[in-house]
Amino acid sequence: MNKKDFGSFLIAKDLINDLQLQECKQLALQKNSTLEQCLVEQKYLSAEDVAKELAEYAGLPYIASISEKDADLSLLSKIPLYFLRDNTVMPIMHDGQIIIITANPMNFSPIDEIDMILGGATQTAVSTAKIITEAINRYYPIEGSKEMIAELEGEGEDLGESAVEFADIEEKDILSMASEAPIIKLVNQVLFQAVKRGASDIHIEPFEKELSVRYRIDGVLYQVMTPPKRIQGALTSRIKIMANLNIAEKRVPQDGRIDIKVAGKPIDIRVSVLPVAFGERIVMRLLDKSRTFGKLKEFGFSDRDYKILEANIHKPNGIIYITGPTGSGKTTTLYAILGVLNNPEVNIITVEDPVEYQMAGISQVQVKEKIGLTFAAALRSILRQDPDIIMIGETRDIETAQIAVQSALTGHLVLSTLHTNNAPASITRLIDMGVEPFLIASSVNLIIAQRLVRKLCSYCKEPYAPSDELLKSIGLTKKSAHDISFYKAVGCQECNYTGYRGRIAIFEMMQMSGNVARLTMERADTNVIRKQAVTDGMTLLLQDGIRKIKDGMTTIDEVLSVATLEDEAIDT
Repeated sequence: MNKKDFGSFLIAKDLINDLQLQECKQLALQKNSTLEQCLVEQKYLSAEDVAKELAEYAGLPYIASISEKDADLSLLSKIPLYFLRDNTVMPIMHDGQIIIITANPMNFSPIDEIDMILGGATQTAVSTAKIITEAINRYYPIEGSKEMIAELEGEGEDLGESAVEFADIEEKDILSMASEAPIIKLVNQVLFQAVKRGASDIHIEPFEKELSVRYRIDGVLYQVMTPPKRIQGALTSRIKIMANLNIAEKRVPQDGRIDIKVAGKPIDIRVSVLPVAFGERIVMRLLDKSRTFGKLKEFGFSDRDYKILEANIHKPNGIIYITGPTGSGKTTTLYAILGVLNNPEVNIITVEDPVEYQMAGISQVQVKEKIGLTFAAALRSILRQDPDIIMIGETRDIETAQIAVQSALTGHLVLSTLHTNNAPASITRLIDMGVEPFLIASSVNLIIAQRLVRKLCSYCKEPYAPSDELLKSIGLTKKSAHDISFYKAVGCQECNYTGYRGRIAIFEMMQMSGNVARLTMERADTNVIRKQAVTDGMTLLLQDGIRKIKDGMTTIDEVLSVATLEDEAIDT
């Protein structure tokens, strides 16, 4: 190891100066933190740079990422979870060699302890605390569902019902709840695996002779477990208790909410219980409260569409509608726009049902229909709160639509969503609601239609030549597709053998041009408006999908699942 201390080492490399070093040493003393943490907090160096320099200083390799192939479950299971987390260390297996990855190579004690537990002959490497913590949370093994179901089978008819009813339901990390009753461990396993695999929903469905547990991942439902029918009552009761629902009431639908931590992440779970033929069907919507929405530029807009969006979200007034069916990513796009607009100089207020994500600096109002706090009622009050920007979760009725229009006409920027199939259809929908066409023409600035398609896994996607019929279905000929590289989904360990990882949006963006405004006031048909919008430069959903196919991001089948030539047909 270098004889200089780490601070002097960084100065010698001209990465920081003496003034910055002394400042960070003093702050580290005051905050009881480390020099390395202070350098990152003060933005003198990035976390990656600090880790790389620590690795060089200690004469150790730097690890940039930890994959599932590296995470050896037999190694991890030998070390307590709290020890790995508290010391930010993790053993991995790489090329047959045990490597202990640490965020602080100068802290020898935990490295030596793991080395002793694992029988010696280990090597050490350095990575960032974030990479190590995320890998621990993602890969640390907890009891498998099969073992827990077997344990439940051995519990007899009681099935731990008392533990279900009287368990402590405080917000704590379910990964640390290792010694709970079997039914509690099973529910924890279901929740943990759902978060680990990136599921948006958990479906627990009772049938005549069994239960079915399915996860919705990237918009598609996957069967993950079929617990025996005999644990149905205990499983349902446990979830209902966690959601503060009435376990004795089994005849009417109930809605509740669970706040827990899973692998260090705060998760908000919306629970819906519905009586069906063979019991109670439960659907849980998972919302990661620590989620960030990224930059608009990374959403996959074309250059034209991005410039139009940028110009319109910075206008002082008017309405921007985002349209599409449920689950098409409308809320994500809205929050990303709010993230751009959110600054201390503007007053932003939202009305949502429900408030899905908390955003610092924004006042968010939760609609409560039962006490009369509807979208329209909330909006009337919001206008007396001197807002600059208003976000309406959904324009559901004429009253909400009219208030949105009046707000836009009186100097507010309004963001909202609609349920329509494409951008031009939104104008027809608003007219059908009862909004006067001249008000639509003068208040609406921009309408964005969007859909989500699954993104190809970059580790296993393979090039292939699609059939002539498949090319024809997206409006291409063999000749026009000659220079395009098409890819198909294959499946590997990295993507859970689905062939896809994550989703991307395809967009259709229509501005309220002079011609579109004229057609709106004439109450023109949707197809006529769409034809004019295309003449004005609008890219149709299918065309944006084809652009993403050409970029190797998704497949023809995925795009055709949300947009077809028939959908985009324009009357001539």
